[in-house]
Amino acid sequence: MRNPDYLADELVTMVEAGELQDGFLGTAWSLLNDPEPDLHWYPMPRWFYGAYEQLDDAFALLETYGLATLIRIGRPTRKSQRNQFFLTQAGATAAVELANEPVLDWYVKQVQLVKIVAGDDNGQSLKDRQYRQATYAGTELGLDIDPIAPHVRQRLAAIHISAFSSPEPAGATSADIAGGRS
Repeated sequence: MRNPDYLADELVTMVEAGELQDGFLGTAWSLLNDPEPDLHWYPMPRWFYGAYEQLDDAFALLETYGLATLIRIGRPTRKSQRNQFFLTQAGATAAVELANEPVLDWYVKQVQLVKIVAGDDNGQSLKDRQYRQATYAGTELGLDIDPIAPHVRQRLAAIHISAFSSPEPAGATSADIAGGRS
């Protein structure tokens, strides 16, 4: 969600595996090249169990405004303690309003893509998938995970070249796909 280049890469992988239609290649291209992709990218450091952020601080803001609630299940002394996050009715209403706000509707679209990519996989399966990405797995502990947009652009260019008879995604040119747009 916070790294649209990794999301784009997953979409490309799923198209190549025949799990998604070719139209998602244009979606992947857009994730990398829409007018403000850098505003949609939020770096996270890699720690022992992958990308990490202290959720309590971020989630506290949602709870303060009555948009969401958190329930912890299990005992704090056991490894089995889990957090479950729930949207309140006010949160659901705010989400609908967000989807209808032209400046912020990208967020809802990106959430829908994450849902498609994640499917029914659990957290461990998703983490394992992240670690198959060399850049992610090779990031030194404590450092921000590097973007992979150039790699994804190369993959999209290779697909475009191998399918030279098909149209370019979303109005893109071969140069756009290979090098990105400024």
